[in-house]
Amino acid sequence: MKLKTKGLKYSELRKKINIQPEKEKDNSLANFTHYLHNSGNGVAHYYKDSAEEYFKQLNEKCNIVEESSFQYLLPIKWDVPFPIPEKTKFKFIDLFAGIGGVRLAFQNQGGKCVFTSEWDKFAKKTYEANFGEVPFGDITQINETEIPDHDILLAGFPCQPFSIAGVSKKNSLGRVHGFLDETQGTLFFDVARIIKHKRPKAFMLENVKNLLSHDKGRTFEIIYNTLDELGYSIHFRVLDGKHFVPQHRERIIIVGYDKKVFMGQENFKFPEMPKANKFIAQILEPTPEDKYTLSNKLWGYLQAYSEKHKAKGNGFGFGMTDLNGISRTLSARYYKDGSEILIPQPDQNPRRLTPRECARLMGYPDNYVIPVSDNQAYKQFGNSVIVPLIEAVAKEIIKIIV
Repeated sequence: MKLKTKGLKYSELRKKINIQPEKEKDNSLANFTHYLHNSGNGVAHYYKDSAEEYFKQLNEKCNIVEESSFQYLLPIKWDVPFPIPEKTKFKFIDLFAGIGGVRLAFQNQGGKCVFTSEWDKFAKKTYEANFGEVPFGDITQINETEIPDHDILLAGFPCQPFSIAGVSKKNSLGRVHGFLDETQGTLFFDVARIIKHKRPKAFMLENVKNLLSHDKGRTFEIIYNTLDELGYSIHFRVLDGKHFVPQHRERIIIVGYDKKVFMGQENFKFPEMPKANKFIAQILEPTPEDKYTLSNKLWGYLQAYSEKHKAKGNGFGFGMTDLNGISRTLSARYYKDGSEILIPQPDQNPRRLTPRECARLMGYPDNYVIPVSDNQAYKQFGNSVIVPLIEAVAKEIIKIIV
């Protein structure tokens, strides 16, 4: 049966062409879905040629529409959990996107995402299921000229060691170097080169609290100086997610504004944190499956491990969570044993959180789709951001942008 073309639902198209981001080996689906999202907003030309070629191949294989023209697919009805706002105020790009927590926060504030990148194939699967868009892959392989213009650059870049040995060597050789050159070989370099070429009005970077103290502060100094050299005024602060969700989770947020646009007079302020009054019992499911209860073997191991380290004077051990309090920080390793956040249960072994509870602990709404295995879900939420915290920052950023 032929699909209706005008007003085609994304879910129909998705099923017809069997979209599976985790199996893609190139950026064909990324170009295709990015074109569908941007066909009428002046960004489409970045994706059009690749998308049309991909569509032609798809149509020959799947017979999506009778005509060969791409235009018969448009406009798409975005029946995904988090479609683009009907009216948007600004454009942003989402780098090291993970499962889209930062996108969701800025989209909630009227933003239009025009480019996204994420290398992990399972994170791509989750991202596509919720936004109807497949992220591009490895950002190190993407030329900055291929990225659309945007107002705000967003990136939760991984922290890698920076080498400063090359600086003294270049000095001794009489070579000119800049801080951008100093970051070569790190993923922060890719953020910096895109900022340098695209000149967004503003950016927001997110990282672990320890970025400030890494390598005795030298890593953060290089990052700060690089961004300053690129011509941006920098604001940073460590914020704790416990003000929005029942989890102690400190992250550094770095915000920058283009000095050529705002002349250093943007008057940006980080949001005032609401009273921390959330507690774990609020996010728990009433009847979790038995599989989340720890086995006798695992529970015995965790108790013995904890006792061994207590005897040595160490603080290592499991974290039994007070249901009327907040949890420790959810980490990407939670899938291994769940030890940092255990939920007590009467008359039986404690249990780990369910993936849905992890989603709630990170501030994701309950209509957020979790299409991956439990282990992958634990990794994804452990690597993600506190959505309402990021949204609170987004509100302050865009006050100056729009």
